[in-house]
Amino acid sequence: MKKITTVGIDLAKSVFQLHGVNERGVAVVRKQVRRTELLRTVAQLPACTIGLEACASSQFWARQFQRFGHQVRLMSPQFVKPYVKSQKNDQADAEAICEAVQRPNMRFVPLKSLEQQDLQCAHRARQGLMTARTALVNRMRGLLGEYGVVIARRPATVRREVPELLGDASNGLTAAARELIADLYEHFVQLEERIRRVEDLINRLGSTQEIVTRLRTVPGIGALTATALFAAAGDGKAFRNGRQMAAWVGLVPRQDSSGGKPRLLGITKRGDKYLRYLLVHGGRCIATLASRRPAAAACSWINAVRERRGKQRAYVAQANKLARIAWAVMTSGENYRPPAQA
Repeated sequence: MKKITTVGIDLAKSVFQLHGVNERGVAVVRKQVRRTELLRTVAQLPACTIGLEACASSQFWARQFQRFGHQVRLMSPQFVKPYVKSQKNDQADAEAICEAVQRPNMRFVPLKSLEQQDLQCAHRARQGLMTARTALVNRMRGLLGEYGVVIARRPATVRREVPELLGDASNGLTAAARELIADLYEHFVQLEERIRRVEDLINRLGSTQEIVTRLRTVPGIGALTATALFAAAGDGKAFRNGRQMAAWVGLVPRQDSSGGKPRLLGITKRGDKYLRYLLVHGGRCIATLASRRPAAAACSWINAVRERRGKQRAYVAQANKLARIAWAVMTSGENYRPPAQA
């Protein structure tokens, strides 16, 4: 046990596979352990580097293993896969994780604190509720359409018009249809209330974090985006620069270059889709406001991009810029300062 320097653990629900090597890379541990035995087994290991794939429960296990003095590294499964030899099984996966975590150029996933985990949990809950609300709105619109009643798809419109439709006896809705739509509308109101409560929780959790307060000084970044950035990236110091953070979110061009000829395509869309959506939404707000102020010097860059490349690319370009500014604010310890105008 004293010779172990690196351990790869293939996480699972009940049975976990360990693969440990010494300083020469020779395997000295190959064993399966049950969930109830995992912490005791890891506690008996000498302080070493433990590699895990970033998956469900990986953040929890990383925090537990750190308590025993181990250095824990999380890796994206797509970066571990090339190290799997021959057939895929738990032992091969654990060996691949152990090999991958030793690579000097490996990219690691930042570990989350409990505060980050709370915020991310709240955002995931909100995301699920928003998806359910969208599905419910579309269901009501589809059912009403079969009776010749057409309403817009925005939740605010549903909130305003459905009660009026239920009270209008001349719109062709049958008694059974009114009862069903009324029940769906009640569910819609409940979802709206649950979304509001989750957003209040996000605001309360974010108000206690100094990084979130600083991020909210950036134009285009509100409470939701600031808390989502903190939940996903922490203090931002896992990235060398703002461009690396923008690439991590998937807001940089995808490359298909060969033979010394660069060829850039659309954005990669890698990383957290929800976080990218929030940043693009912030970029859309900034670009839309800038289009109404064509003479303002602060709006010249985004207006030029919009004129040259179209509004959709301008939104993404501004989102990329927001990610870079956010990294600078997160790592510098200072509030956002607008650029000086000549």
